[in-house]
Amino acid sequence: MGVIGLLSFVQNVCPSACVTVDLKEMAKEYQEANPGCTPTIVVDAMCCLRYWYTLNSWVQGGQWLEYVSHLKDFIDCFRAAGIKLVFIFDGVVEQKKRPAWVKRRLNDNKKIAKIFRFLKANRRQPGRAMFFIPSGLSTFSRFALKSLGQEVFCSKQEADYEVAAYGLQNKCMGILGEDTDYLIFNTVPYFSISNLKLNQLVTVTFSREILCDTLGLGMTDLPLFACLVCNDTIPEDMFRAFQRKCMSSDHPKIQSYNKKGNMFFAVANFISNIPPSHRSLEMLERLLPVESDMTLLRTEIESYVLPEQESPWLSPKMPQSQAIGDEQEKAMYSDKEILQMAMEQHFRGENFMICNILCKRETECSNTLEDEDDSGLSSQALIYCPLRQHIYALLLGTEKDSSGACPTVKEWYVYPGNPLTQPDIIQAVDLDIPGGTPSLRTLWLTKGPEIQEQRYYVYLACFHVENSVKEFQALDGPIAVVCCLLVYLLLQVHSLSLEDLNAFVAQTLCLQGKSVNQLKHLQLSEVNSRAVHLGFLFIRGIITSMGVNSACGFPFQMDDLMPWKMFDGRLFHQKYLKAHRRCSAEELLEGNVSLLTQFNHLKSLICAVCTSRSRTIESKPRGYMFLPENLVRQDPYFSKPHRSHLNPPFHYQGRRHQRRGSHSSGFRSQHFGRGHSGRRFQPTSRLMECGTTVGYHNG
Repeated sequence: MGVIGLLSFVQNVCPSACVTVDLKEMAKEYQEANPGCTPTIVVDAMCCLRYWYTLNSWVQGGQWLEYVSHLKDFIDCFRAAGIKLVFIFDGVVEQKKRPAWVKRRLNDNKKIAKIFRFLKANRRQPGRAMFFIPSGLSTFSRFALKSLGQEVFCSKQEADYEVAAYGLQNKCMGILGEDTDYLIFNTVPYFSISNLKLNQLVTVTFSREILCDTLGLGMTDLPLFACLVCNDTIPEDMFRAFQRKCMSSDHPKIQSYNKKGNMFFAVANFISNIPPSHRSLEMLERLLPVESDMTLLRTEIESYVLPEQESPWLSPKMPQSQAIGDEQEKAMYSDKEILQMAMEQHFRGENFMICNILCKRETECSNTLEDEDDSGLSSQALIYCPLRQHIYALLLGTEKDSSGACPTVKEWYVYPGNPLTQPDIIQAVDLDIPGGTPSLRTLWLTKGPEIQEQRYYVYLACFHVENSVKEFQALDGPIAVVCCLLVYLLLQVHSLSLEDLNAFVAQTLCLQGKSVNQLKHLQLSEVNSRAVHLGFLFIRGIITSMGVNSACGFPFQMDDLMPWKMFDGRLFHQKYLKAHRRCSAEELLEGNVSLLTQFNHLKSLICAVCTSRSRTIESKPRGYMFLPENLVRQDPYFSKPHRSHLNPPFHYQGRRHQRRGSHSSGFRSQHFGRGHSGRRFQPTSRLMECGTTVGYHNG
């Protein structure tokens, strides 16, 4: 992102600013100039995700073990050249960036709909031109890099600012990313990730000095220039009239370039002809449209001024340490010890979703590959809402205010039909356990084996499996996490069948013995759109489980919740296709008899918990597409409904929600105070009530 059109301008108008560099040679020169210092590159991790995920398969839910292997290869190439990498991830979406975030999410909805139309028409993965980053890639990348021994941080504010500041303060060799804001910051050299040839460690760096010479500006003028030509925060129409006025004046440089280039030169010419002072900035603010935010220009220039730097266009700047202190004072959580602990974990990249909830009572979730036209599967945002409500209860408590409302959180979650014009307001929901939801101080600050037992119990209670503690404790960590999640999904989504359960359990067990090479060469007869949806529904469940684990005080090691320990998209897809063809358990387990006992045990455990919640898991094979029509007619299995040995499903005890006329999704959240009429149930930005009876429904 960054400054709209600036990359194209640099490449086409001042190509001499684009310099090919050999990072190995630069590292040697750095060491000669700085004896005893390790050449370090700070990486804007969010800019690198597309570069890192170059695996052939992406639509089935993610090839996570293979992806970790690719990350290791990436790190090893730099390590062999003696270069240290430090990774910084986005930790927040700042309010000023929310409109741009929403715009991208709505645009991504269209891309996802197009992907599913392709899948249904062709039954194969689309080409790379339709590539969509697997859900959770940024979150899982952070933990993967940590597991590979890398230094990883999560930003407390806009990541590009912290990347630029880290590079400058730590005298780094450069910044690796793909954001033209790094041409605006007065910091260390900026290297392009998209131009990186990894095996040679050759890429392109962009020269701020040559850009300034081309525009006729000083380095301290670039932040003002970025704002006046519009970065990804300034609305494009805010300075449109100003830009036209600049272009109407004569300037010899602007005759031979395109409209955007002409505008860049005209604005630069204007800046170069006014004195650099805060009074000049006040004059510019008076040129803004009446309805504009008059502080936006000033705050945007400030966002480019790094610690210990000053801008001639601004009044003296508040010290950065004081600004961070002020942010802590603004936090909505009153327990400073807990807040400090959460912020430290956040900065080190050790927890998930906690800090934003405690500090701002706000959270967001980007797009997921899910089929909005599948009437049997709701959006993951709705399915996991009850689970998030328990997270909010753990973090914020459930004490009601004077109006009788529980603490609330603003959710910016993407789901079909949500225009994202405002957040959904979601209330915390207490855990139905003896003594109620324990305090955060108890879960986080108390030490000893007994409290670890309580943390584990509370984690299970969030998934409503707390009556089976001993059975779950007997399982390996990743297996227990999967079983908790599968129980939750089976209780929430009544379209899930015995075949779906078989596929999930079989792929989890078979994954344990697979190498990266074996997974890479798995063959699929076709790609099924429902299996794609289920794969990403599972991945979003793992991500939400990480939030539960963080809120409970880490009853599981976070490493136990990583997808490479429990999920592979292609492997799940293979098991899904086989399960719905009614393959035997032996076939699903690839003839590995040693896994059969564990397979049956895990299924029995999951089914028993579902039985205790009055949920019947029915056999609903979707194998018609694989069998000849005459065989479907002849086989009595396909002509009559099959049920498992479990009890009949039970119904939602309160208000009945239906989605697109479907009766197959058991969205078990305390309902929202106001909804939309229309073809699908959805939360609106409105208040989710607490205190209603919790139950499940099957339509």
